[in-house]
Amino acid sequence: MQAVTSHVAPALLFLSNSTQLLHLSGVDLAIIILYFLTVLGIGFYLKNYTKTGEDFFLAGREMTAWIAGLSFVAANLGSLELMGWAGSAYQYGILAAHWYWIGAVPAMIFLGIVMIPFYYISRTHSVPGYLQLRFGEGARALSAISFGFMTVLMSGINMYSMAIVMKVVLGWDITTSIWVSSLTVALYVTLGGLLSAIFNEVLQFVLIWLGALLIAVIGLIEAGGWNGMVARIHTNFPTQDYTHMWHSLGSFTDNPMGINWIGIVFGLGCVISMGYWTTDFLVVQRVISAKDLRSAKMAPLIGAAFKMCVPFIVILPGLLGLAVLDSPGHHMLVGENVAKAALARGEVLHSYNEVLPIMLARYCGPGLLGLGITALIAGFMSGMAGNVSAFATVWTYDIYKAMFRKQATDAHYVSVGRWCTILGVLVSIGTAYLVMQFESIMDYVQALFSFFIAPLFGTVLLGMLWKRATNAGGFWGLACGTASSIGMWAWVKADPSALQYIALSGNAKDMAENMFRALWSAIICVVVTVVVSLATKPRPEAELAGLVYGATEIPSEGDLAIWQKPIFWAAVIGAAFLVLQIIFW
Repeated sequence: MQAVTSHVAPALLFLSNSTQLLHLSGVDLAIIILYFLTVLGIGFYLKNYTKTGEDFFLAGREMTAWIAGLSFVAANLGSLELMGWAGSAYQYGILAAHWYWIGAVPAMIFLGIVMIPFYYISRTHSVPGYLQLRFGEGARALSAISFGFMTVLMSGINMYSMAIVMKVVLGWDITTSIWVSSLTVALYVTLGGLLSAIFNEVLQFVLIWLGALLIAVIGLIEAGGWNGMVARIHTNFPTQDYTHMWHSLGSFTDNPMGINWIGIVFGLGCVISMGYWTTDFLVVQRVISAKDLRSAKMAPLIGAAFKMCVPFIVILPGLLGLAVLDSPGHHMLVGENVAKAALARGEVLHSYNEVLPIMLARYCGPGLLGLGITALIAGFMSGMAGNVSAFATVWTYDIYKAMFRKQATDAHYVSVGRWCTILGVLVSIGTAYLVMQFESIMDYVQALFSFFIAPLFGTVLLGMLWKRATNAGGFWGLACGTASSIGMWAWVKADPSALQYIALSGNAKDMAENMFRALWSAIICVVVTVVVSLATKPRPEAELAGLVYGATEIPSEGDLAIWQKPIFWAAVIGAAFLVLQIIFW
């Protein structure tokens, strides 16, 4: 295996006084520069096709199912996914794959079959826009402000992730990395809006797979295949189970994540994942850009099929790190706060979040390294573009238009959307520094989801399925759910012993706390919505057409062959999902 490891010195390099692992060759630099020129060229080209608000914010609603589906999953496959979940796989083992399977696939199927008809038929520009139609201006304003706040906080993750790549691989400082990449995204999204973001996301999706597969394939060769990798992990950590998904979830103390199956199934599977994939406008925006209802329903199903494969390029590098980087009983990488404390002493330690670029540096020489780094840059661009395009849409339609200027020309709103894109990028630069306060990227992300996504799902779901839900119920349910989640987080921060009440165990760790906090906030949202709705007057059923089951006529698909119906592909994907759970039990 000399050819595999010759590009990087032995493991002691990771603990040296230099944060840079290697230098790029001329070929590597050429590949990266070509990528930047390509995405900017796409932005300038598509500017000519972005004239109206429908073009800028929803890509003209002309996307095919495949384009919308690939963009749907690519918008989520940013540097957050590549860096964050590779780091979480190194920290927690294969348990991190739950966020791709039970934490994604059932929710995507539910979105495509149950919820998309209402988003699409109502012709809304955003999820807050749907809440305005269903629950009035109060619910729309609250959700729009919450979403805007969450989006800029999430954007900071992509910037921080890119800075880590540049630091580890190139030795760039964080400020240079953030500004170069973020201004590129701001330029091409400002020019072409969602249309530019979608086409670049499809390009980035292909690059991410090409680049990330290098680590998985070469790493498995070094480790001796899947069985060899598992054997190495068991040798390095005989007392921890890093290689089973469900086997160790009977107790909080039996797995490295400090969680049990209740938190995974109900907190993650039923609340956070459902909330994210069905109500986070970052991903929903891509689906409602489809050209017709069937394409809109198929897009999440296409995305779900690809999502099931993503752990093989994201989770696998983290597992390989446990096998080939670590020595028996000793982790080579450390938590973010430990790394910062070491840096203050003049010693450089690499954190969990850096496992992917470290593995990239371990395996890739000239040319391949350029492709791999381009894949990480593409991931950053994809995640960042998704956030800023969604932020621009919600700010323009659900805050600016709704609250400040209700009557203006379409061209005016497109102009505002472009300025909002630039504003969103600038604010996100500031939030990038907040991410550094968390042990891992994904702990930060799941905390945000428990604050804003979990209660929103309860509100939207009741709005679509229960005609009796009232405007007051929707608003107060969402408000109480969000406030309770933030309150529970603050309670544990002020009094760590409160963890035993929030997560039902004093042995729970950060990720478990996030899952249970999301579950409780969604339950509180639903209970408050039901109680307030029963105490207030419902809207006439005639006003709910196109918004609620029982008051909406869903177009029939009876004339389609069985293999052309979305429900058929939903069943196929659901069966494949169950098979994966059994294989990796």
